[in-house]
Amino acid sequence: MDAPAFLDRDRPAVPDVVVPGGVTPFYLGGRPVRGRLVRLGRLADVLLTRHENATVVSALGGKALALVAALASALKFQGSFSLQIKGDGPVGMLLADCTDTGGLRFYARTDEKALEALLATNPAPTDRLLTGAGYLALTVDQGPDTDRHQGIVEITGDTLADMAMHYFDTSEQHACKIMLAARKGPEGWRAGALILERIAHGGGVEDGIQDAETRDALDEHEEDSWQTACMLAATLTEDELLDDTLPPATLLHRLFHEESLQLGQPRALAYGCRCSRAKLSDILARFPQDDLDHMAEDGQITMKCEFCNHDFHFGRDEVGTRPT
Repeated sequence: MDAPAFLDRDRPAVPDVVVPGGVTPFYLGGRPVRGRLVRLGRLADVLLTRHENATVVSALGGKALALVAALASALKFQGSFSLQIKGDGPVGMLLADCTDTGGLRFYARTDEKALEALLATNPAPTDRLLTGAGYLALTVDQGPDTDRHQGIVEITGDTLADMAMHYFDTSEQHACKIMLAARKGPEGWRAGALILERIAHGGGVEDGIQDAETRDALDEHEEDSWQTACMLAATLTEDELLDDTLPPATLLHRLFHEESLQLGQPRALAYGCRCSRAKLSDILARFPQDDLDHMAEDGQITMKCEFCNHDFHFGRDEVGTRPT
């Protein structure tokens, strides 16, 4: 079993940042709607500034972090929820994940020359222009003793929110309304998300409603309720979503006060890279001796954690066992 982060002395010196009310779950009473409001606050700046990415790449990363934070908050078990994008655009790969306890991390691999060429012709490219054609994968990982659940879809849509909604529509057959935002302001990067999900209705043959006319009326009422919730969510502005001074409860009341809004227990988000010297040492121990010799430069092997952008240095004599 891995040591808790606060007991793992082999972890690098990374920021200890926690946002207590990072995720606010809610539902609309008597309506087929539940949702989550995500505010990363200053955690967005801490995560995104670990990497020297272009502003447009950091903005995409911020939206990805807000998205996985929202999705991971629905996990009912210990594990993590991750998003991976691979495409043929300037951002060839993007990874973001969040644990059930709210630990977030992020990494993007960028072709700097391709990005420079894109920005020269389009200073404000869409998310799709950054990723190009490829695929989006969402993965639920419950740990080494269980199989991972992964869904993969072709990248579709101009924004990351469009891509995610396409995923849920085609892979999960699950109606969602997703709004994402990230930008750099006077106090640094901020990122947020509002996600609505349409949940299964509570009426039907299985609930004793045999009359087709009654079922049709119920379905029509729930469709109207869902569409109303989506229209209300669409009035949300980027400024409101990213405003640290606007409490989540106030914002949600502003949007849904006429829809029997019920708030759930807020959940924390935190800086959550899970690397450690001990873990990387275990990985190196699995390599053949010749490979370790080739990795070493001036008697030292360097391994980088791409998530927290930290280099770990190992003396060649520290890893593996040299033959005598």
